[in-house]
Amino acid sequence: MARRLWRALPPALALALITSILAPMRPPSLSAYASAPTFPIRAAFYYPWFPEAWNQGGINPYTKYLPQPDGYYDSSSTTVIDEHIARMQYANINVGIASWWGQGSKTDLRINLLLQEAHTRNFYWTLYYEPALSATQAASDLSYIASQYASDPNFLHVNGKPVVFVYSRAVASCANVATWHSVNNGFYLNLQVFSGYRTCPGQPDSWHQYGPASAESSQVGYSFSISPGFWLVTDASPRLTRDPVRWKANIAHMVASCAPWQLITTFNEWGEGTAVEDATDWDSPSGHGIYLDELREGLAGRAAICQSLPYPRPMRSPVPQSSPAPSPSPRLPIYQAPSSVR
Repeated sequence: MARRLWRALPPALALALITSILAPMRPPSLSAYASAPTFPIRAAFYYPWFPEAWNQGGINPYTKYLPQPDGYYDSSSTTVIDEHIARMQYANINVGIASWWGQGSKTDLRINLLLQEAHTRNFYWTLYYEPALSATQAASDLSYIASQYASDPNFLHVNGKPVVFVYSRAVASCANVATWHSVNNGFYLNLQVFSGYRTCPGQPDSWHQYGPASAESSQVGYSFSISPGFWLVTDASPRLTRDPVRWKANIAHMVASCAPWQLITTFNEWGEGTAVEDATDWDSPSGHGIYLDELREGLAGRAAICQSLPYPRPMRSPVPQSSPAPSPSPRLPIYQAPSSVR
């Protein structure tokens, strides 16, 4: 019966059915990866945790500043996401490192939105792994990330491997590094540094520092990070005072370092006051704000001076899916570490 029905179908309809069935099985086209960024990669830490994070500890809004032009926005808004991507691209930032708090968390539920809005732009996303380290959970999370996100054409890959950054809550010793090695199923891991990190017998793919209370941090051979300022909403005064002149010098130092990873802390961590996103306090005639303006000027055309160095070239390759992702278990993100400082 099924064969008779199939033979009765018009050829064009039959071809359309075959195409619709097979299309999801094809790996992403290699042409989709042709414009993937090369080292040095300029990336900004990004926080898709609003509006929840505007209201914390009885403080609302949980920031010293008023973001522009959208005020206290919702990270689920595709209009806001598209505008954020456009603003990062204006500043010559081509990768966003999205804070991720686990399967089923609010941040997790927004990752596909970030990726979808990047599909029409030459912009890439990766994740900042924030949960505390558990070998079992980390293995589950990496499998989940591989199956849910890593094959998206706008998920960042280096050397054919999907990239994940790991915050210090999940890596603070060489033993933790060994745990990540044991559970890694094909990811390019960029771990946060700790005292003695270079002496670990097993090294990850790269290292970074997340310490925006310092204006700049160089991890020679790996990364260079810069911060515009740090003013935690519960502090009476800034731990790092904003200074556009100093910021311009920090950008120049980062460019001159030729570090493979050149990192901005942050695009929009408003509770700690580290954002380079525009705000009423530093608005500019361009409408993008002083800090994005300086990045635009300081990073423009500067990548070529470093690309002759023997850094591995970021490449894309389909991610093998060896096992299905576990079912997400709802978890609420913790918006600040216990010390309130990262």
